[in-house]
Amino acid sequence: MTGWIVLPISLTAFSIPGIWIVYAMAVMNHHVCPVENWTYNVTCSDDNAKQGTPKTCCTLDDVPLISKCGTYPPESCLFSLIGNVGAFMVVMICLLRYSQVIELSHSSWLNTVALISGCTNAAGLVMVGNFQVDYAKSLHYIGAGVAFPAGLLFVCLHCILTYHLAASALDYWVGHLRVSLTIVALISLVLSILYREKKTQKCMCHGRCSRWV
Repeated sequence: MTGWIVLPISLTAFSIPGIWIVYAMAVMNHHVCPVENWTYNVTCSDDNAKQGTPKTCCTLDDVPLISKCGTYPPESCLFSLIGNVGAFMVVMICLLRYSQVIELSHSSWLNTVALISGCTNAAGLVMVGNFQVDYAKSLHYIGAGVAFPAGLLFVCLHCILTYHLAASALDYWVGHLRVSLTIVALISLVLSILYREKKTQKCMCHGRCSRWV
Protein backbone atom coordinates (compact mmCIF):
# COMPACT_ATOMS: atom_id res chain seq x y z
CA MET A 1 0.00 0.00 0.00
CA THR A 2 2.99 2.30 0.61
CA GLY A 3 3.76 2.68 -3.10
CA TRP A 4 0.32 4.15 -3.72
CA ILE A 5 1.39 7.36 -1.96
CA VAL A 6 2.48 8.53 -5.42
CA LEU A 7 -1.21 8.85 -6.44
CA PRO A 8 -2.24 11.83 -4.23
CA ILE A 9 1.14 13.44 -4.90
CA SER A 10 0.55 13.02 -8.64
CA LEU A 11 -2.92 14.56 -8.35
CA THR A 12 -1.44 17.66 -6.73
CA ALA A 13 1.49 17.82 -9.16
CA PHE A 14 -0.87 17.50 -12.13
CA SER A 15 -3.82 19.68 -11.15
CA ILE A 16 -2.23 22.73 -9.50
CA PRO A 17 0.36 23.48 -12.22
CA GLY A 18 -2.26 22.55 -14.82
CA ILE A 19 -4.71 25.17 -13.56
CA TRP A 20 -1.99 27.81 -13.57
CA ILE A 21 -1.10 26.89 -17.14
CA VAL A 22 -4.79 27.33 -18.06
CA TYR A 23 -4.71 30.75 -16.39
CA ALA A 24 -1.52 31.75 -18.25
CA MET A 25 -3.05 30.70 -21.57
CA ALA A 26 -6.22 32.69 -20.83
CA VAL A 27 -4.18 35.80 -19.98
CA MET A 28 -2.00 35.52 -23.09
CA ASN A 29 -5.10 35.04 -25.28
CA HIS A 30 -6.80 38.14 -23.75
CA HIS A 31 -9.64 36.06 -22.28
CA VAL A 32 -9.01 37.26 -18.70
CA CYS A 33 -6.85 39.86 -16.99
CA PRO A 34 -3.82 39.06 -14.79
CA VAL A 35 -4.44 38.26 -11.11
CA GLU A 36 -2.31 41.24 -10.07
CA ASN A 37 -4.75 43.61 -11.77
CA TRP A 38 -7.09 45.21 -9.21
CA THR A 39 -8.56 48.01 -11.34
CA TYR A 40 -11.52 47.32 -13.60
CA ASN A 41 -13.38 49.68 -15.92
CA VAL A 42 -17.08 49.78 -16.73
CA THR A 43 -16.35 49.44 -20.44
CA CYS A 44 -13.29 49.14 -22.64
CA SER A 45 -12.59 50.19 -26.19
CA ASP A 46 -10.62 47.85 -28.44
CA ASP A 47 -7.55 46.65 -26.56
CA ASN A 48 -4.39 47.33 -28.52
CA ALA A 49 -2.22 44.95 -26.51
CA LYS A 50 -0.34 42.48 -28.66
CA GLN A 51 -1.37 38.84 -28.69
CA GLY A 52 0.77 36.99 -26.16
CA THR A 53 0.81 39.91 -23.72
CA PRO A 54 -1.74 40.72 -20.96
CA LYS A 55 -4.72 43.00 -21.63
CA THR A 56 -4.25 46.66 -20.80
CA CYS A 57 -7.94 47.45 -20.25
CA CYS A 58 -10.13 45.22 -18.08
CA THR A 59 -13.81 45.04 -17.14
CA LEU A 60 -15.50 42.90 -14.50
CA ASP A 61 -16.07 40.29 -17.22
CA ASP A 62 -12.29 39.83 -17.31
CA VAL A 63 -11.83 38.91 -13.64
CA PRO A 64 -9.63 35.76 -13.66
CA LEU A 65 -11.92 33.35 -11.84
CA ILE A 66 -10.81 29.74 -12.32
CA SER A 67 -13.96 28.87 -14.27
CA LYS A 68 -13.58 31.95 -16.46
CA CYS A 69 -10.00 31.00 -17.29
CA GLY A 70 -11.20 27.68 -18.69
CA THR A 71 -14.09 29.03 -20.77
CA TYR A 72 -12.62 29.64 -24.22
CA PRO A 73 -10.40 27.51 -26.46
CA PRO A 74 -7.60 26.55 -26.51
CA GLU A 75 -7.33 26.71 -22.71
CA SER A 76 -10.81 25.19 -22.29
CA CYS A 77 -9.46 21.94 -23.78
CA LEU A 78 -6.76 21.70 -21.11
CA PHE A 79 -9.26 22.72 -18.43
CA SER A 80 -11.55 19.83 -19.41
CA LEU A 81 -8.61 17.41 -19.48
CA ILE A 82 -7.56 18.46 -15.98
CA GLY A 83 -11.13 18.02 -14.72
CA ASN A 84 -11.53 14.56 -16.24
CA VAL A 85 -8.13 13.16 -15.29
CA GLY A 86 -8.32 14.79 -11.86
CA ALA A 87 -11.76 13.27 -11.24
CA PHE A 88 -10.46 9.81 -12.17
CA MET A 89 -7.52 10.20 -9.80
CA VAL A 90 -9.86 11.39 -7.03
CA VAL A 91 -11.95 8.22 -7.39
CA MET A 92 -8.81 6.07 -7.24
CA ILE A 93 -7.63 7.89 -4.11
CA CYS A 94 -11.05 7.50 -2.47
CA LEU A 95 -11.08 3.76 -3.16
CA LEU A 96 -7.54 3.40 -1.87
CA ARG A 97 -8.27 5.33 1.31
CA TYR A 98 -11.47 3.34 1.81
CA SER A 99 -9.51 0.09 1.58
CA GLN A 100 -6.82 1.41 3.90
CA VAL A 101 -9.33 2.36 6.60
CA ILE A 102 -11.07 -1.03 6.31
CA GLU A 103 -7.70 -2.74 6.70
CA LEU A 104 -6.98 -0.74 9.85
CA SER A 105 -10.38 -0.71 11.55
CA HIS A 106 -12.69 -3.03 9.60
CA SER A 107 -16.09 -1.63 8.63
CA SER A 108 -17.09 1.95 9.44
CA TRP A 109 -20.11 3.93 8.32
CA LEU A 110 -17.98 7.09 8.33
CA ASN A 111 -15.64 5.43 5.86
CA THR A 112 -18.54 4.46 3.59
CA VAL A 113 -20.01 7.97 3.66
CA ALA A 114 -16.56 9.39 2.92
CA LEU A 115 -16.21 7.11 -0.11
CA ILE A 116 -19.61 8.22 -1.44
CA SER A 117 -18.83 11.90 -0.89
CA GLY A 118 -15.43 11.56 -2.58
CA CYS A 119 -16.93 9.92 -5.65
CA THR A 120 -19.67 12.58 -5.69
CA ASN A 121 -16.94 15.21 -5.66
CA ALA A 122 -15.35 13.53 -8.69
CA ALA A 123 -18.66 13.58 -10.58
CA GLY A 124 -19.01 17.29 -9.86
CA LEU A 125 -15.48 17.94 -11.10
CA VAL A 126 -16.32 16.27 -14.41
CA MET A 127 -19.30 18.61 -14.81
CA VAL A 128 -17.25 21.68 -13.90
CA GLY A 129 -14.52 20.75 -16.38
CA ASN A 130 -16.77 19.90 -19.31
CA PHE A 131 -19.55 22.49 -19.05
CA GLN A 132 -17.93 25.92 -19.41
CA VAL A 133 -19.46 28.69 -17.33
CA ASP A 134 -20.24 31.03 -20.25
CA TYR A 135 -21.94 28.34 -22.34
CA ALA A 136 -23.64 26.05 -19.82
CA LYS A 137 -23.79 28.15 -16.66
CA SER A 138 -26.48 26.13 -14.88
CA LEU A 139 -24.72 22.79 -15.37
CA HIS A 140 -21.36 24.32 -14.47
CA TYR A 141 -22.72 25.73 -11.21
CA ILE A 142 -24.56 22.49 -10.42
CA GLY A 143 -21.26 20.66 -10.82
CA ALA A 144 -19.46 23.17 -8.59
CA GLY A 145 -22.30 23.05 -6.05
CA VAL A 146 -21.93 19.27 -5.91
CA ALA A 147 -18.14 19.02 -6.09
CA PHE A 148 -16.96 21.47 -3.45
CA PRO A 149 -19.35 20.64 -0.57
CA ALA A 150 -18.87 16.92 -1.26
CA GLY A 151 -15.11 17.34 -1.30
CA LEU A 152 -15.25 19.30 1.95
CA LEU A 153 -17.39 16.58 3.56
CA PHE A 154 -14.83 14.00 2.40
CA VAL A 155 -11.92 15.77 4.10
CA CYS A 156 -13.97 16.47 7.25
CA LEU A 157 -14.84 12.80 7.63
CA HIS A 158 -11.24 11.78 7.10
CA CYS A 159 -10.14 14.25 9.75
CA ILE A 160 -12.37 12.34 12.17
CA LEU A 161 -11.11 8.99 10.91
CA THR A 162 -7.50 10.13 11.22
CA TYR A 163 -7.93 10.81 14.94
CA HIS A 164 -9.96 7.63 15.37
CA LEU A 165 -7.19 5.51 13.84
CA ALA A 166 -4.23 7.45 15.28
CA ALA A 167 -1.66 5.17 16.91
CA SER A 168 1.32 7.51 17.25
CA ALA A 169 2.23 11.16 17.75
CA LEU A 170 2.89 11.46 14.01
CA ASP A 171 -0.67 10.33 13.26
CA TYR A 172 -2.01 13.07 15.51
CA TRP A 173 0.16 15.67 13.79
CA VAL A 174 -1.22 14.49 10.44
CA GLY A 175 -4.69 14.94 11.90
CA HIS A 176 -3.86 18.48 13.04
CA LEU A 177 -2.56 19.33 9.56
CA ARG A 178 -5.69 17.95 7.91
CA VAL A 179 -7.93 19.94 10.26
CA SER A 180 -5.99 23.13 9.50
CA LEU A 181 -6.31 22.62 5.74
CA THR A 182 -10.00 21.77 6.13
CA ILE A 183 -10.65 25.01 8.03
CA VAL A 184 -8.91 27.01 5.29
CA ALA A 185 -10.99 25.18 2.65
CA LEU A 186 -14.22 25.81 4.57
CA ILE A 187 -13.52 29.53 4.98
CA SER A 188 -12.61 29.85 1.30
CA LEU A 189 -15.76 28.02 0.23
CA VAL A 190 -18.01 30.21 2.39
CA LEU A 191 -16.36 33.42 1.17
CA SER A 192 -16.58 32.37 -2.48
CA ILE A 193 -20.31 31.71 -2.05
CA LEU A 194 -20.90 35.03 -0.28
CA TYR A 195 -19.03 37.02 -2.92
CA ARG A 196 -20.43 35.16 -5.92
CA GLU A 197 -23.70 37.11 -6.08
CA LYS A 198 -22.10 40.53 -5.60
CA LYS A 199 -20.87 42.07 -8.85
CA THR A 200 -19.01 45.06 -7.40
CA GLN A 201 -15.31 45.40 -8.15
CA LYS A 202 -14.27 44.83 -4.52
CA CYS A 203 -16.41 41.72 -4.09
CA MET A 204 -15.35 40.25 -7.42
CA CYS A 205 -11.70 40.65 -6.47
CA HIS A 206 -12.21 39.09 -3.04
CA GLY A 207 -14.24 36.28 -4.59
CA ARG A 208 -11.42 35.66 -7.05
CA CYS A 209 -8.93 35.22 -4.19
CA SER A 210 -11.27 32.88 -2.29
CA ARG A 211 -11.80 30.62 -5.29
CA TRP A 212 -8.11 30.38 -6.12
CA VAL A 213 -7.39 29.41 -2.50
